[in-house]
Amino acid sequence: MEVRKPQKKLINSAVDCVDEALCGLVRASSGLSLLRGHRVVLRSDLDRLRGKVALLSGGGSGHEPAHAGYVGAGMLSAAVAGAVFASPPPASILAAILCLHSAGASGVLLIVKNYTGDRLNFGLAAEQARNHGVDVEMVVVADDCAFTCPSKAGKRGLCGTILIHKLAGALADKGCSLVHIVAKVTEVLQGIGTLGVSLSPCSVPGCRPSFELPPGDMELGLGIHGEPGVKRSKVATADEVVSTMIDHMTNAASQSCLHLRTGDVLVVCVNNLGALSRLEMAVVTRAVIVCLENRGMVVARVMAGSFMTSLEMAGMSLTLMRASQEILKLFDAKTSAPAWPNLSSGSMSGRDYLMEPTTVSSGAHDDMQPEGPQSPVMRKVLERVCSTLLERQDELNTLDRASGDGDCGNTHAQAAKAIQVWLQSHVVPGCPGQLLSALAALVQEKMGGSSGALYSLFLTAASGHMIGGRSHAAAWASAMHAGMQAMRRYGGADLGDRTMIDALHPAVDELMKLDSTSPGGEMAVLKAAVQKAAAGAESTRSLAAKAGRASYIAAERLTLPDPGAKAVAAILSAVAEALEEQ
Repeated sequence: MEVRKPQKKLINSAVDCVDEALCGLVRASSGLSLLRGHRVVLRSDLDRLRGKVALLSGGGSGHEPAHAGYVGAGMLSAAVAGAVFASPPPASILAAILCLHSAGASGVLLIVKNYTGDRLNFGLAAEQARNHGVDVEMVVVADDCAFTCPSKAGKRGLCGTILIHKLAGALADKGCSLVHIVAKVTEVLQGIGTLGVSLSPCSVPGCRPSFELPPGDMELGLGIHGEPGVKRSKVATADEVVSTMIDHMTNAASQSCLHLRTGDVLVVCVNNLGALSRLEMAVVTRAVIVCLENRGMVVARVMAGSFMTSLEMAGMSLTLMRASQEILKLFDAKTSAPAWPNLSSGSMSGRDYLMEPTTVSSGAHDDMQPEGPQSPVMRKVLERVCSTLLERQDELNTLDRASGDGDCGNTHAQAAKAIQVWLQSHVVPGCPGQLLSALAALVQEKMGGSSGALYSLFLTAASGHMIGGRSHAAAWASAMHAGMQAMRRYGGADLGDRTMIDALHPAVDELMKLDSTSPGGEMAVLKAAVQKAAAGAESTRSLAAKAGRASYIAAERLTLPDPGAKAVAAILSAVAEALEEQ
């Protein structure tokens, strides 16, 4: 039987991790302070509480940023932390209450998640505080929608708790009385529901994982301490998981049902339980919004992120809260709490979230100029280049397998086929610059990968030197030089780096001689350029890769020529052959 080992944690010690984490939070937030001798985080500006209701919450650690991250003006006045997944001791809770009372608070509201330990310890501290003359009330949050028939212990308190922090904090900041705040949040609690789903367990520092979840399984309705859920099933898509969660939360046959009706205005909280990537969270958030809107709900506000976690658990919880305009105003009120997100105050539903792109000339799809004298020649050249690349597809793939992912031939073949299709339905314009621009757009769209970007850069830069119908040999050489410089500038490769530049650079240097070549000598220069390209490509056998994917491979494994350089040499050879036939 395999023995499960404690999970790795980036901490100093299991004993000190809670104290060090609280210290880290406070040292990074100038608006927070620690109560000496206790795991209590307080607002640094307690003098601003005079005459107002103070809010105190807390619970076991491991749920960060809850609860200390929600201490600040407009939210909690203080938060008390217990050990990881353990209720804080009554003595620390009482110390926090008395500190708030001595700061001049008119009363203290305790916001407590519905767990036996929290109810007992906060309740004991409340009774002790009353004996000291403090006006104290306690609100218990029980927003869990997991169990259709909850036990006597009732529904668990989950991420809906932080929404109560926010609403109660806004009311307290306005100067509302303790009685009024208790009545309002008690009313709001009837319209809050939460359900979680997990893809993995979590583990308390120094301990083994809290439960086992077979690979490929997920658990619906688990608690934030790893308590068992109500159902295990195979992992499904984000859309399917979200739909299942909302079905479960709104099941009218369940005693934990969150009753929603068409047209209800909702605040949505998509909470990362610890280890989901931001990409996954964004996918889930989209699924939640779409699912709710499809059911006729109005999504007024959305908060997505890590708000009440379970250490490193891979999973998320979904909290829904029915909201009136009054509630939304309280929800939107400003707060200095470091963990509260900077949210939009506009409704998510009903807004046009798509913006039309600016129309840009693509080159490939614009109306072409009519054919010119050089059009037939340029067509023949393109046809020869395409057929050559298709013939060399397997050879280039073989070379690439030694230095990359083995698809160099395939990507060049994709470009070749795209150009062949384009030639069937387009005239070749008499303006070379327009042709190069069209080819740049085509390879950018069809070739893909780094090769597509490099060739598109080359063609785009080259096209700018052929504007106005320039087509003499020196102009082509100047255009190729500009294209090569663009590849070097943005690609980062240079001569000797074992890339296509090793074939292109010497060829372009040779072609620049066309500027001073006597009439009739152009073909000799072109053939010399082809020879220089072939020699440059062959020289890459002995070069150490300094750019591109091959640079990550040990030099002793690179014994064949660079496939990109061989492709460039093949293209130039095809161009020369086609021109010579003309």
